[in-house]
Amino acid sequence: MRSGYPPREPPPPSGIREVLMDLAFLHPLYERQGPWASVYVDLSRHAEDTAHARGLTAAEVDRELERQGADEATRRAVREGMESLRHATDPHGRALFAHGGQVVLDTPLARPPRAGTTAHWAPLPRVSPLLELAGEDAVCVVAYIDRKGADFELRSALGEADAGGVTGRQWPVHRTSSADWSERHFQLRVENTWEHNAAEIADALAVCQEETGADLLILVGDGRECRAVHERMPARLKDRVVQAAHGTGSRLLDEEVRRLREEHVTARAQRDLDRFLSARAPDGEGRAAAAEGVPALVEAAREHRIDELLVIPDGPDTHREVWIGEDADQLAVRRTELKTLGEQNSWAARADDALLRSAVMTGAPAISVLPALPDTEDRQDTPVGGLGALLRWR
Repeated sequence: MRSGYPPREPPPPSGIREVLMDLAFLHPLYERQGPWASVYVDLSRHAEDTAHARGLTAAEVDRELERQGADEATRRAVREGMESLRHATDPHGRALFAHGGQVVLDTPLARPPRAGTTAHWAPLPRVSPLLELAGEDAVCVVAYIDRKGADFELRSALGEADAGGVTGRQWPVHRTSSADWSERHFQLRVENTWEHNAAEIADALAVCQEETGADLLILVGDGRECRAVHERMPARLKDRVVQAAHGTGSRLLDEEVRRLREEHVTARAQRDLDRFLSARAPDGEGRAAAAEGVPALVEAAREHRIDELLVIPDGPDTHREVWIGEDADQLAVRRTELKTLGEQNSWAARADDALLRSAVMTGAPAISVLPALPDTEDRQDTPVGGLGALLRWR
């Protein structure tokens, strides 16, 4: 075991996001006016001819962006960005956002794009696919625990990294079977050592979670030792802690980590969906703490009232046309509404991307609730049209 706490600044693998997606990393996309090229690159295929195939894909993307009206400088920036990926070993893919002859944001994906490589040219960057392709990846810290301390490992769909560890008191840590008074006294000291070490591990794990932004903490080890650590975790983190059924002594298998992450993603999406369903019921004065449907959401966005945005990717209203102005709170269902609000310049945009811009600029997170939905098309208890929001006040 290594001594001390995890290093103070261990940056997580680039592009890792929490289940409830913190959208702050998208700020650079809204610091300048569009139009934008948004390209989702599928890098999941690895074969002898991969580099050649990726070169052909880059050419196809260039032609598609030209067809949609993209300028030459921005297309060139995208071509160069895709050329740099010809020999990339990314397991899933990347999203490139380019404007004015520059790739402004290049972020890894946690799963391959379902539609393969796609390209979009529009007034706003096409960011809503990130909720599904990056936001549902629960980053986790795996803690390998024994009576003397713990080793921490950062795991995500993008890979793994050492996240430090902690060493507690080394003696005494083993019980005896004797009933004599001196041995009972010794056993009490053992109990005290276990409790001290469990507290040390819990404190270090809490620090590690804060520094890495992990959404899930997986405990691996003896059942009693794991429970002791769980009990001593801060209240704010207890619902993020799970114990692996794996046992002790060896590295947790990728399949087990994947299963626990998926269960956590589903549970988190279900909790947020349940909160939304409860909040949309009107109070005694006929006001609700949730909104759904494009007109209501546009109004809430204009008033900076969106506290959390819920999205069902490819829901019927996600691609509905709305109108936007230069600022994030300048949006309307009809173009004439923007003129009434005093906005002279306006552009048509997708509803999901317009609402996500508003969420980014007002500090609201977003989540795809798709993992909580049944596989059937019978989805009654969902946001109307695939878009909903919890509101900051009624």
